[in-house]
Amino acid sequence: MTEQIGKVILNLSHYTGMDLYSDGKVEDELLEIVKNHPQADYQQLIEERASWPVLYHLSSLRENIVDWIPMDADAKVLEIGSGCGAITGALSRKAGEVVCVDLSKKRSMINAHRHSECENVTIHVGNFRDIEPDLPADFDYIFLIGVFEYGQSYMGKDKPFEEFLSIVLKHLKKGGRVVIAIENKYGLKYFAGCKEDHLGTWFSGIENYADGGGVRTFSRKGLEKIFAACGVKKYHFYYPYPDYKFMTTLYSDAYLPGKGELFNNMRYFDRDRLVLFDESYAFDGIVEDGLFSVFSNSYEVIIGDDFDVKYSKYSNDRAPEYRIRTEISRDKKGAATVRKYPLCEEAEEHIREMPVAYKNLLERYAGGNLAINRCELCEEEKKLWVSFEFLEGRLLSELMDACLEKEDFEGFKTLFKQYVERTGYNQEFPVADFDLTFDNIVVQGNEWSVIDYEWTFGKAVDVKELAFRAVYCYLLGDKKREKLKLDMILAELGITDAEAEYYKEQEKDFQGFVTGKNKAMAEILGLLGKRAIRPVGAPDSVQVYEDKGSGFSERESRFVQELYPDDREVDLELKVEGSVETFRIDPSMEPCVVRIEELTFNGKEVPVRNKKIFYTNGKPLKQTQGFVFSVADPNLYIRVSALDRQPENTLHIKMQVVKLPTEVAKDIAGAVKKLI
Repeated sequence: MTEQIGKVILNLSHYTGMDLYSDGKVEDELLEIVKNHPQADYQQLIEERASWPVLYHLSSLRENIVDWIPMDADAKVLEIGSGCGAITGALSRKAGEVVCVDLSKKRSMINAHRHSECENVTIHVGNFRDIEPDLPADFDYIFLIGVFEYGQSYMGKDKPFEEFLSIVLKHLKKGGRVVIAIENKYGLKYFAGCKEDHLGTWFSGIENYADGGGVRTFSRKGLEKIFAACGVKKYHFYYPYPDYKFMTTLYSDAYLPGKGELFNNMRYFDRDRLVLFDESYAFDGIVEDGLFSVFSNSYEVIIGDDFDVKYSKYSNDRAPEYRIRTEISRDKKGAATVRKYPLCEEAEEHIREMPVAYKNLLERYAGGNLAINRCELCEEEKKLWVSFEFLEGRLLSELMDACLEKEDFEGFKTLFKQYVERTGYNQEFPVADFDLTFDNIVVQGNEWSVIDYEWTFGKAVDVKELAFRAVYCYLLGDKKREKLKLDMILAELGITDAEAEYYKEQEKDFQGFVTGKNKAMAEILGLLGKRAIRPVGAPDSVQVYEDKGSGFSERESRFVQELYPDDREVDLELKVEGSVETFRIDPSMEPCVVRIEELTFNGKEVPVRNKKIFYTNGKPLKQTQGFVFSVADPNLYIRVSALDRQPENTLHIKMQVVKLPTEVAKDIAGAVKKLI
């Protein structure tokens, strides 16, 4: 028995008439969305609905985990556990035929409506054990994305994971590949305070699932034991970061992360988390000691032959016309190549402009001391990309970090002066690479090479502006770099405070230009309202954030301890740098009422009722400097740029904080709204 939705066929021969797996009403919401909205609307709906299931099932970033995989256009693919179709569309675009299997008819309908124009997709609805005997044994690829951990549910035997994999392998043609994406039970995020993804409990994977449960994730060694038991001898591990669900970067044993690369760790979209330590710094030590394969948050394993692709980075949180993928490949002889691909048709023009930028920059820097990495445009059977040389050497940012770690400020200044001299050569020429950051320059002895120049514009730009932006981005990249004072750089470049403010505004405009109307994942995290809870002795703590022109960042936030003189009163005196645009204070991690008794900046009163200077995500209480917050993440914002800023400033706030049950807070907020 079959049904057809658009061009997608649903095979219901093994469907029992009842969905044994369901997320409840949210699936009705998802079905309504995919029936009535094109995929181009999904991002906006994700932001509007502010719902974890909507984000998880509909985000285009979910496709990244399979998008990078090279695949022949006539490949035959089996996707087990296709769910609501998070990766089905990507597989359909890459392969000749896609056969899906899923237990739920509701989810399969969501998948079918979502991809109704895909004429190469068939979805088998029912239990895998019932459907499996009818599946052919000629698949080029079999995908188990977020599925292998449910092997116990699929098989229900003494060795369910070995049994599951053995059965899957029977349906693979000779030379085919099985692709498994799964969480690592010893992923660093779990030690740092994230709950186990499936059970929603702290440390359950680390404790080897002592309390039971129907799901199991594995360490690398654990997976290798299962492979060995199934006779699998050829397999290759890849490392999706931050994890496989919303992967932005893919590493491999042939291309592991470097120190300072793993800073995008605060990704707790689905539930509250603890913050027990700074994962960025922990990853730095893990990378230095060669232990990344042990503590990677997720694995993507290729059973079968390896791919030439060793590294892949996605920039698909940008406006459509700038969405690209960057990959590093190594051929059988070990020769490496860097390629950039458009992720959609709108981005093709951006790719075509890169060779033009290469020629223009070559012309500008001819006779100077700055090399431009060679770029070549390639087109082949409707595929478009640009190819670059892979340059060995050290990033300029690494060399600068090494100077700061040793507090060798003279060494840093020497490198910086070289940067200004080399990049400022022929600055009157009407071409400039606006993104000449320290991360985009490779140093090989005395040769400095620009490795990425996708933001090259046809106009002259003063080297002061390029250098300021490079330092500004460098300082925002790691709070350990704060020992380098921006004032020293301003003096070195002869930049006035007014010019610095102008350059910061330009940077905001540039970021908006790149991202378009899309919210970054960090902003979506804020919309979902999950809490990051840091135990710091006292049961309460206040978290503060600084926006220096690039928005608020969990990584750059800090918790202030010993703040509560009594159960309710908070008295803070905080130092604020002159580069801060907006200062944010989170007075609690629960719904609450806040009454501000005193708020001053450099001794002068801050007008709490002036929304251009002070604002919150709570409701103001009438005739008082009080606010009620019905959300789990109360925020107070002070727009420092609207005040009389100095290079160093003091913010003092004294307030009463009274926590409330969520429903009580909602009732009060609702009553306040009616009064207003």
